[in-house]
Amino acid sequence: MPLHAADLMIGIKSEPSSLDPQFHVLATNMQVAFTMFEPLVMMDAFASPQPALAESWENVSPTEWVFNLRKDVTFSDGSPFTAEDVLFSFDRVAKVPNSPSAYTLFTRQIESVEAIDDHTVKMTTFQPYPLLAADITSVVIMSHLAAAGDAPEGKTTTELNRGEGLIGTGPFKFVSWQKGADFVVERNPNYWGDAPEWDKVTMRPMTNAAARAAALLSGDIAVMEDPPTANLSDFENNPDLTIAKAPAGRVVYIALDQQDRESPGISGTDTNPLMDARVREALFISIDRHGIVDRVMGGLAEPAGDLVPAHFLGSSPDHATAPTVDVERAKALLAEAGYPGGFSIVLGSPNGRYVNDVRIAQTIASMWSRIGVTTEVEASAPPVFFQNRDEMKYSAYLGAWGNGSGENLTTLNALVNTYDREQGKGTANGGRYSNPEVDALLAEAASTMDDAARGAILSKADAVVLDDFGIIPVHYEVPVWALRNGLTMEGRADQYTLPQYIVSAE
Repeated sequence: MPLHAADLMIGIKSEPSSLDPQFHVLATNMQVAFTMFEPLVMMDAFASPQPALAESWENVSPTEWVFNLRKDVTFSDGSPFTAEDVLFSFDRVAKVPNSPSAYTLFTRQIESVEAIDDHTVKMTTFQPYPLLAADITSVVIMSHLAAAGDAPEGKTTTELNRGEGLIGTGPFKFVSWQKGADFVVERNPNYWGDAPEWDKVTMRPMTNAAARAAALLSGDIAVMEDPPTANLSDFENNPDLTIAKAPAGRVVYIALDQQDRESPGISGTDTNPLMDARVREALFISIDRHGIVDRVMGGLAEPAGDLVPAHFLGSSPDHATAPTVDVERAKALLAEAGYPGGFSIVLGSPNGRYVNDVRIAQTIASMWSRIGVTTEVEASAPPVFFQNRDEMKYSAYLGAWGNGSGENLTTLNALVNTYDREQGKGTANGGRYSNPEVDALLAEAASTMDDAARGAILSKADAVVLDDFGIIPVHYEVPVWALRNGLTMEGRADQYTLPQYIVSAE
């Protein structure tokens, strides 16, 4: 593949579930959206909020934020960008139906969005809220003209998936997409910022890492996400390739069904044993995280005892180190909880969404089976897996959460806050863990503007969850990309593969 070709082919590890940029909080969806759309504020590679469609902003009172919009910005169809588009986009978030993981996670603190003039917007929060600028980095701005429609949300998710109304201010504009096939964009000639290097970009879903690697080595693709961990040293020593990495941030975890019901996938008992903290602890301490990192991840991960790395604001010092494996104690806890003979469980896993996801699930299954919890892995293509997860068909499942904010509030709100779709709480809490003490601490943290004080509250909430074994952190992924020699990119902490930042090295 010529290095100065106008076209760029990227092998991505999973396909988007939708092109509606407000339908499903999923990394693949968001990175696709960021090729065509932009938020008011954009995270840089190091998870620091930077000006995007808002050239500046100010917290003018404890609950009021004023955003100064860029002038002379147009959408890809040539229509002007104004405050009206911001109002439409933020109003639409809560109106999108059937969202598997709702974007209200990022807007739930916003009481109102008002246009002061065509290029000035005021957002008022229900209470002092320190993470507003970070939260809205995930809310892209849609054209109120192009995305208008008869439904309450304007253009429906189905219409957007057909390519209707996909008009943004981003560096590329939509060309085509079909589920299971390529997503294609081309350079936006009306883009207000630095023009991207590529005339056309194709993102090809290739769930098999070996297939992605073969395509990269042959030159069929120029960039691949997540090269096989077993071959990384070969890639690093290959003169035809370059490697990009980013700091670890995404936590891979196991969610456990904590609803008082006959849990699907559990047999050998008439009750849901996962309701018992002793059972959850047994599963927690039976996982050899260091073994998974060394033998499954090839060292491209860090063992996790917490939901966020230790340098994040609001991490728990008491859980900074991955727990020690204790098989005998795990067996004793099961017996104490009334399951001396164990039970059987099905562990759900996506196949191709996270690095080595099925291998990780299979390894954990063998570790759980060793303590008497006979575990079968049910692996599915990511769209099927997420549908099953959202319909709560799993007693336990392997998940992951990427946090680009640099603090724990986003992670805790998504994964362990009591599920409340309308309030945007617990939007990724597929195990339906619920703890009033945690909820109260998160509510307090959300309105605490002082960083140190907020960090202390979050750390306490984090520790309560982990001491309750409400969720099981496994490891933090170290994001890696492989590129044909002559191309370069800066690895992003949010793990997004954004073609506008892939450039020729010369």
